[in-house]
Amino acid sequence: MNDELEEAAKLLGIHKQTVRNWIKEGLQSCDNGKPTLIVGRHLVAFLKGRRGKRKKPCGPDEIYCVRCRTPRVPAGRMADYRPLTPTSGNLEALCPACGSLIYRRTNLARLEQIRAILEVQITQATSHVDERPEPSVICDYEQEKEK
Repeated sequence: MNDELEEAAKLLGIHKQTVRNWIKEGLQSCDNGKPTLIVGRHLVAFLKGRRGKRKKPCGPDEIYCVRCRTPRVPAGRMADYRPLTPTSGNLEALCPACGSLIYRRTNLARLEQIRAILEVQITQATSHVDERPEPSVICDYEQEKEK
């Protein structure tokens, strides 16, 4: 590698032209000479600033849609709550714009606040195959039992 620009690109898994574009957007480099030198803390500050500009916090009635890249109020203002632990779980709903499933982690204490805004149906968490009382459909349990 002949300069830190290429080293930064390789470290981040991006093309070196992306780093050049960042310099045009305001990423501070040490000088205009060759090789182009970038101080690590300047790169970190620049990337945190970019991330902060794009961040869109969700309101209490919103769930972030990854496909639309924006917070959305669930379709029909309805969501399902699936417990994952005794104190927290996931809200699952449909995005009204693209129809994909959207998810939001929440704790049980905030669920009542959310239920005041959205219609939330509490569902049971899906059990694992080995936790079910009946055997799996594709197992040889019955054949072994008959022997």
